[in-house]
Amino acid sequence: MLSDVLLKVRHWALGIGHWALGIGHWALGIGHWELGIGHWALGIGHGWVKTKEEMAMKSQWECFLQNLGVWEGSFTNFSPQGTLLKDTPSRLSLEDLNNKQTVRLTLSRSGQDVIREFNSVGGGLLFFENGSFSEGLIQLGPFSEFGAELALVHENRRLRLVQLFDQTGQLKELVLIREHLAGTPVTERPPLQIDDLLGEWLGQAVTIYRDLRSPDTYSTTLKLQLDDARRLIQSTSFAERTITSTATIKDPIILFDQDPQKLVQVLLLPDGASATSPLKVQLRQPLFLEVGWLIQPNLRQRMIRSYNEKGEWVSLTLVSEKRV
Repeated sequence: MLSDVLLKVRHWALGIGHWALGIGHWALGIGHWELGIGHWALGIGHGWVKTKEEMAMKSQWECFLQNLGVWEGSFTNFSPQGTLLKDTPSRLSLEDLNNKQTVRLTLSRSGQDVIREFNSVGGGLLFFENGSFSEGLIQLGPFSEFGAELALVHENRRLRLVQLFDQTGQLKELVLIREHLAGTPVTERPPLQIDDLLGEWLGQAVTIYRDLRSPDTYSTTLKLQLDDARRLIQSTSFAERTITSTATIKDPIILFDQDPQKLVQVLLLPDGASATSPLKVQLRQPLFLEVGWLIQPNLRQRMIRSYNEKGEWVSLTLVSEKRV
């Protein structure tokens, strides 16, 4: 079973494998900030007895169905330093069958079609109610490749990011996937710049858990400013905690370098996107992967996939924030 999972990761690294399907789904073999955010995984759930509000929540399958349609866009491969390696146009169709009991997926890239049908979701995959999702390895292991996909959905657009690490744990490659529903206007923001992020951002976050306990919701505050030496000062507040950190800026990279053994970089990307990654994933240390998307000048979404000190995937957090 583990060898099958690792084989899938190798396929993803080629940029043509199962991440490309845009929905993840390990169970059927169709396979995709700084230190404080990962601690959201420690949030306490509300027990196993569901409230009326929880009963009204969408199922994971219903959340997945928010992605139905024909998505046109491209897969863009980047090096960890932000060098563009390759850009490939794509067309992905998610079509419901049998009164939405089955979904047929057709991916067209480079003149080739991949077709799959499935009727459940699970494994290393979780969806939010608006259709945003993440899929990836559920366990970090020694001497094995590692990776995950984080996907944001807003109106007629999707922005997906795949982060891949090699067998030594080093960040290897990133794939940015920008899509819009066929027949709708194509609007894309300029490449993200540090000035686009400065200021105070107030947000609402929801954390969902791999064990499907009740989600946690809470308010967040993110403050970003430059000091006289043009180092970035970041202050993150959530769940009655505030964490401050600093970073060096060297476009297109923001490097959180306070601890040389735990370097974390933010790579600024096209379409207002950002990718937050450890430069090296390490055993027996918690870690997180993040994608950010500046949808409008004062509206941003972020998604964080968190792993604990045992290397186990524990939670997924979606933050929607506005600059004040």
